[in-house]
Amino acid sequence: MLYKSASLFIIGTELTRGVIADKHCQVISSQLTQLGYRIDRMVLVPDDGTIESVLKDCIDNCDVVVLTGGLGPTSDDLTRSIVSSIAKVPLVRDQQSFDTLYKRIGERIWGANEQQAMIPLGFEAVPNPNGTAPGFRGFIPDGDRSIACVAMPGPPREMDPMFYNDMLPWLAQLIGHDDFSRNEYSTFLLAEAKLEELCKSVAQDDVQWGTRFQDLKISLYLVGGDEEKRERMAQRLRALVGPFLVIDGDVMPVELLTDVLKKEKLTISCAESCTAGYVSKLLTDESGSSSWFWGGAATYSNEAKKAILGVSEETLQVYGAVSGECVLQMAEGMNRLSGTDYSFSISGIAGPSGGTDDKPVGTVWFGFAGKGKRSQAVKVQLTTWGRVSVRRKASVIALILASRYIKGDALLDTVGKWQYI
Repeated sequence: MLYKSASLFIIGTELTRGVIADKHCQVISSQLTQLGYRIDRMVLVPDDGTIESVLKDCIDNCDVVVLTGGLGPTSDDLTRSIVSSIAKVPLVRDQQSFDTLYKRIGERIWGANEQQAMIPLGFEAVPNPNGTAPGFRGFIPDGDRSIACVAMPGPPREMDPMFYNDMLPWLAQLIGHDDFSRNEYSTFLLAEAKLEELCKSVAQDDVQWGTRFQDLKISLYLVGGDEEKRERMAQRLRALVGPFLVIDGDVMPVELLTDVLKKEKLTISCAESCTAGYVSKLLTDESGSSSWFWGGAATYSNEAKKAILGVSEETLQVYGAVSGECVLQMAEGMNRLSGTDYSFSISGIAGPSGGTDDKPVGTVWFGFAGKGKRSQAVKVQLTTWGRVSVRRKASVIALILASRYIKGDALLDTVGKWQYI
């Protein structure tokens, strides 16, 4: 069978009542369109079983159905039973899903949660590390046709990774749709609107682009044309923003640093002021991170900078806490304290208050020190969309610059083209 068209069903009474806005249709339809699927319909339905009649109505006219929502433990979560009814198969317990859920919630599984381990017979369960409800995928028989069916949980923090990591590759392998060749890039520190403008300015004939916004990066997809045109467009984009803000593949900013540390068997430590420990959090998200990350200090006050890192009173009085002189002493102090191969520091003005004419909100200094290496300090002026945005951008910058410092780059050159952040 050829799989060419798809229908999307977003299930949730809170959506149909306008309590929350739907974002799944845009995400799913844009990605399936890039794979060459034709999207026939996108339907929002409440948690009241309405989906059954609508789903039956569309099966004769589409090849793929994508469902989100209705996989919870409550009585109005009907997606499993409706799909099993239409497929004319019973619901059966997926033992792996049951065992995984039991490990997480124990004896509470008995009762309402137990049904979350049930899937239609013949379908494949898809693990959900971010929630209690696994997804499932398989085929609904329809005469001499087999309709591909994908079901995912509704919350975006659960649906998005499952869709991108598990369901989208599965749908891509089905035959019949025009599978466009595409290149994926990870972009850092660029606002979505600015990235759109930049892509327009370097666009190549026949090459289209799409983006996926995430917490610490935006994934950029170049579709169509040929490999040479797509790579030429990416190179032109790098020429505008610098080579380290557009990276090939699906890469998180922390990987830029940890990959180097692991490969070279190096250790690192950090001293954070305005980011208040956020970089330390990112560096320890991965299991086993103690093998390369010694630890960090959130030296927020001047007193902490002096007592823990050895920053001098004179430096703070003459240059201030947000200065090259201060972050150098912070990084070097942390390096002495930890004994790690490398150390870095961050100090800035996250806002909304605290800025001056000389040091407006968004001013952030970064310091880097290492055994046998000349210490470096660089300043970056960030566009600010609030305190959280400054902290997140500063954390991403610290990870990028730390990786370049280890590689021996002159960091002033690295940040030279960072005019859009």
